[in-house]
Formats: sequence, C-alpha cells, structure tokens
Amino acid sequence: MRNLLPLFLLLPATALAADPGHTVTQKGRAFRPAEATINHGEALTFTNEDSFIHQIYVDGLFDSEEKAPGENLTETFPSAGTFQVRCHIHPTMRMTVRVK
Repeated sequence: MRNLLPLFLLLPATALAADPGHTVTQKGRAFRPAEATINHGEALTFTNEDSFIHQIYVDGLFDSEEKAPGENLTETFPSAGTFQVRCHIHPTMRMTVRVK
C-alpha cells in the first residue's frame, strides 16, 4: 500500500497537465502553428495576436467576419479530411488542418 501512495499523489498533477484545447494564433501574418491534427468534431480557437484585422476561412466549411486584434474565433471541424485554412485579407496566410 505504501508504494501506491506516490501514484495517487501524481494523479492530480496529471489531470492539471491535460491539453487545454487547440489554439492557433495569427501573428506576423501567419498561422501558428502552420499545421495541426485534431479529431473529428474537435474545434480550433483562432486568436488574433497581430495589431491589425484578420479573417479566417476554409472553402465550403466556414468563412468568418473580420476579427480585430485580441479577438478569438472558435470553429469546429465536423468531418475527417485535410483542410486549408486561409485569411481573405492576407492571401499568403495558410495553415493545414488534418482531422482524424
């Protein structure tokens, strides 16, 4: 029983270290990270960390309004596949999302 005590003490720390979600920043006219893999039905939260507006879209899936600095947008990916996320305002901004 004494040997099990350290395992019980580690459980709360492990729970606290769980993944808080999937966050993508928009900074320097780039998506960071540039690639992400998520599970079907999971969402990505996009955070504009630039000093100017951004927009986020995936052809046939979603097309957001302009987002000011500091604003967030959360989008769910409802099906498996590989998707290109882009910004209408900055056409060179691209990211790949793989949904399992």
